[in-house]
Amino acid sequence: MEQQVSLASAKAALEKLRSLIGDITPDHVLSLSDEQLRACYFSRQKTSYARSLASAVTDKKLVIEELVNLSDERIRQELKQVKGIGDWTVDVFLLMSLHHIDVFPLGDIALLNSTRHIKKLDSTAGKVEIAMIAETWKPYRSIAAYLLWHAYLSKKEKVKSKK
Repeated sequence: MEQQVSLASAKAALEKLRSLIGDITPDHVLSLSDEQLRACYFSRQKTSYARSLASAVTDKKLVIEELVNLSDERIRQELKQVKGIGDWTVDVFLLMSLHHIDVFPLGDIALLNSTRHIKKLDSTAGKVEIAMIAETWKPYRSIAAYLLWHAYLSKKEKVKSKK
């Protein structure tokens, strides 16, 4: 849900979805009409992606429990077979769900911006430059990502409280 939307928007969509179906399961998601998903703030594209993921799980094309035993690269290959899942989603899954310690989601805009700010980089510093910096944090890039996200959210909160 958080892909390409603010955390607040993703949270609102998640809460709306939970209020409609309770437990969020593939079967529950598939039982909803497009209109019901749109009422939960799903775009047409996110509706398609949610259905693809739910179908992959119910059809056993993707068995989430089996991913735990695979390498990061194999997990990436398996997940990216599902429509709508790309590198950012895989990275966040590895970090947030599987708690892998050496993941740095270069597709995350907040993470890139926070790195630029903390490292005092020019605003035009790109993913390649940031990836080279992140390489120095191996094998604990996930910890760096969490700290940088925290710094990003703290800075954002300070700006909000000044208004």
